[in-house]
Amino acid sequence: MLEIFNLVFYRPILNLLVFLYNIVPGHDIGLAIIIMTVAIKLILLPLSKQSIKSQKALQGLQPKIAELKKKYVNNKEEQGRAIMQLYKQEKVNPFSSCLPLLVQLPFLWAVFMVFKAGLSGQSLNLVYHFIYRPEFINTMSLGFINLAKPNAVLAVLAGLAQFWQAKMLTVKRPEIKTSGAKDEDMLAIMNKQMLYLMPALTVFIGLSFPGGLALYWLVTTLLTALQQLYLFRRKEQV
Repeated sequence: MLEIFNLVFYRPILNLLVFLYNIVPGHDIGLAIIIMTVAIKLILLPLSKQSIKSQKALQGLQPKIAELKKKYVNNKEEQGRAIMQLYKQEKVNPFSSCLPLLVQLPFLWAVFMVFKAGLSGQSLNLVYHFIYRPEFINTMSLGFINLAKPNAVLAVLAGLAQFWQAKMLTVKRPEIKTSGAKDEDMLAIMNKQMLYLMPALTVFIGLSFPGGLALYWLVTTLLTALQQLYLFRRKEQV
């Protein structure tokens, strides 16, 4: 399994980064990472698009789901059938937003491994023969940002971008004043906590790992947020 991962994900991403490092002006690793991130984002664009649409559709159904839970508060079985019927009517798969995200995880892990160990001289032995293999990778970007070490500024910016992206997907849930509203209130609290927890987790990870990973996450999150913004505005104009 590890060999397959290295063959399909790790080595191609490492070679792509080295290739870009060779051709970008000044051999700036930061610029190479940004271009690499855009390339990976383009490869995953269809999956990302489907995930965003599914997440937005699920968020948009939350008020209707809340009403069904209120209506069938004392009959969980009928409540479940009604919710599944709603998904069927609206042509929404509640699990469709998860699969594209799972597919992206190997790419994220491969990028992490590249920044953690792939920029060392030993790992450069994995560079394809048709790509020029430099003696070493200069991890300094713009002359003063060492992307081989944690960077607080990039970590915070990545967290803010994560918050913006998540905030765009939130939908105000109508209040339900019934004795069975406790589950809904708990769900609302959990959603609100996740809105702040994920950006905080992003900052923590960014402060713990190489700045190159934080830069990658910042750029990919910004691209995803801009893609969301475009898709949502396009849908509103239709």
